[in-house]
Amino acid sequence: MRLYTGFITDKLEESKNFYVHNFGLEVQFESDWFVLLKLGDSELAFMVPNHPSQRPIFQNQFSGRGAWVTIEVENVDAEFERIKQLGLPIEIELRDESWGDRHFAVVDPNGIGVDVITFNQPSD
Repeated sequence: MRLYTGFITDKLEESKNFYVHNFGLEVQFESDWFVLLKLGDSELAFMVPNHPSQRPIFQNQFSGRGAWVTIEVENVDAEFERIKQLGLPIEIELRDESWGDRHFAVVDPNGIGVDVITFNQPSD
């Protein structure tokens, strides 16, 4: 079994460019209404709203609230500096959490929080 996540958006090109340019995801499949991106064994998809090939459940556009994507990296400090050098606005500054996460967050073109993280041992 496999799992990947998809979002319905009118910002197909902006979404693709955000993840490819800023985080190195690779385009696995692309059409004028759908793009599938890959990072390691993980996949992330974006699809335009109201596409006639899709049933109603897959037509409504994501509202931009209540979702996040996590990208786990080996060295979150280095990734934070790299993203800052790209000029990407930082939504949550680099920080440590008591449950073990060291992370920062940015926001993609759809309003999705992108949590960039390295897991550490919890301090509690």
